[in-house]
Amino acid sequence: MSKILIKNAKIINEGNVQEGDIYIENDLIVDVADSISLKSHDIQILDAEGQYVMPGVIDDQVHFREPGLTHKEDIRSGSRAAIAGGITSFIEMPNTNPQTTTIEKLEEKFAIAKETSYANYSFMFGGTNDNLEEIKKINPKTTAALKLFLGSSTGNMLVDNEKVLENIFKESPVLIAVHCEDETTVRQNLEKHIEEFGEDIPIKYHPVIRSEEACYLSSSKAVALAKKTGARLHVFHLSTEKELSLFDSKKPLKDKKITAEVCIHHLWFNDKMYDSKGTFIKWNPAVKKESDQKALLKALIDNKIDVIATDHAPHTLEEKKNMYTKAPSGGPLVQHALPAMLEMYHKGLITLPKIVEKMCHNPAILFEIEKRGFIRKGYKADLVMVDLNSPWNVKKENLFYKCGWSPFEGQTFRSRVTHTLLNGKVVYKNFKFTEVQNAERLTFDR
Repeated sequence: MSKILIKNAKIINEGNVQEGDIYIENDLIVDVADSISLKSHDIQILDAEGQYVMPGVIDDQVHFREPGLTHKEDIRSGSRAAIAGGITSFIEMPNTNPQTTTIEKLEEKFAIAKETSYANYSFMFGGTNDNLEEIKKINPKTTAALKLFLGSSTGNMLVDNEKVLENIFKESPVLIAVHCEDETTVRQNLEKHIEEFGEDIPIKYHPVIRSEEACYLSSSKAVALAKKTGARLHVFHLSTEKELSLFDSKKPLKDKKITAEVCIHHLWFNDKMYDSKGTFIKWNPAVKKESDQKALLKALIDNKIDVIATDHAPHTLEEKKNMYTKAPSGGPLVQHALPAMLEMYHKGLITLPKIVEKMCHNPAILFEIEKRGFIRKGYKADLVMVDLNSPWNVKKENLFYKCGWSPFEGQTFRSRVTHTLLNGKVVYKNFKFTEVQNAERLTFDR
């Protein structure tokens, strides 16, 4: 039996920060108390003096590029980087090659993760204009959700047939997560800018091409359809102030049928940074105005937005260095998401309990993940120890991303992840992995 006692921790959990101890046996939290004294020679003691302990982060939106795009990332490399960033569970997206649009392809990805993942894992099933019968086969207890692209995507994953879309909303056995950008609006804007600039459009026009209106048109339609059909809807990566009017801050999360998330990059970057960062901050939806950035943070704190995610979507350095029309959207974020949010805490923009609520508790509630996301007796011992006063600089030498770059390069973070525990075992400690692979497939209480 494996036994670990974490002593003298400042525990961030369920709205509070309090000093205490955490006792773990095998993969479960057995006790949480002000002080735990145990006499046994086989207990591993972790002294957290001066450090904070929080539940492992659950990232509900990553692209680990396997199968088919593994020159950018794979499940092994992406999950290792996630563990280094305090992310102990991830939900990965279906736009791989081949796409995850049949139950057979879904289970093939689960088989890969079982062998290679460093973090707990689940996958979203992908919807298309013609796979409703496969969607109906999704097992709600073993699959995270259904992902729909309502804006441009790889291959045939754009769902643009309104009748099909309504049927999917009616028939899906699981939560529906959506990428919302109106494809017609985006295409018209792009054509207009190509006419003016040719292929080499200045990057500052990215949020004009993938505009506020494109986002709002699509997200408002999705919300209206969810209300009409009664579907459980989660809107990914909000990027505009205008969209916030679509969401409710009054109901507790467990009672909401329509929820929203914001990503790290939309909280950290704004359109003033395109001049210095260029295509390295090119995402879909686009990073937009500073007023949007501030409104998103306020909505997060006010509970209009329920979850913080990364949308970790790496591309190679060579791909990102292309001109605007050739440079793909997306970037690597899992290693630096938690340090970035802790930096926002240091700036007085958000509290520690609110960070934990949005990155740990709420993803677990929203997706009904079994026994994770909280520091509670009987829950899985997925834990992160952080030192809030241990500055470090992001540079190529300490990146774990397969793509080898980060939009945060040159940034000094005041906080660092010192330990990550996964299912009761220390899997990461001070920039080094223990090489213990202890990941599990997420299950859902549905």
